[in-house]
Amino acid sequence: MSHHDALAIVTPEEAIERLQQGNERFLSGKTNHPHIARKWLEETCEEGQHPFATVIACSDSRVPVEEVFDQGVGDIFTIRVAGNVVHADETGSAEYSAAHLGTPLIVVMGHTKCGAVTAVVHKDKLEGNIHKLVHNIASVVKRSRAKGFKGDALIDDAIRENVQESINGLLKGSTEILRLVVEGKVKIVGAIYHLENGRVEWI
Repeated sequence: MSHHDALAIVTPEEAIERLQQGNERFLSGKTNHPHIARKWLEETCEEGQHPFATVIACSDSRVPVEEVFDQGVGDIFTIRVAGNVVHADETGSAEYSAAHLGTPLIVVMGHTKCGAVTAVVHKDKLEGNIHKLVHNIASVVKRSRAKGFKGDALIDDAIRENVQESINGLLKGSTEILRLVVEGKVKIVGAIYHLENGRVEWI
């Protein structure tokens, strides 16, 4: 695919399909490793970036976003933060990608065995700024406890609830993103990356 072809307008549904197909290649071990050739680097440097999706993911080193979706340079606008939480910085970054770069899809992707969620569930002592970082997760865990979940089931449910919390945070924190969603120009979806096998589950 040429850089010109990559700039073609992509619908939210087409963007999801690209990510799904890429994850299938990742799972099967038949990855294409696209868009890493020197020529592509030069073209994207000269012509600018035109990612087809924005992914807000956890900083966990076991969640390599581009590799998981078998994408390359200029394909995904990646925002990574511990616990895939959404505050002003993450919202502003997503707003930039949606409003200025024109990405039609925003994915909030949590993952199994998330350390940030687990720490809140276990009420671990969090030093420095970490407790501020995971502030949103505390309310998520409270909701999951109220459903009656315990143990690993509590962690799993809180991980899913945390994805939804971040999606809600984007919509509440950005009138621009909300406008684009209402107009049908941008779609926001949630996902869970399974560390144990590399599968992305869409939720």
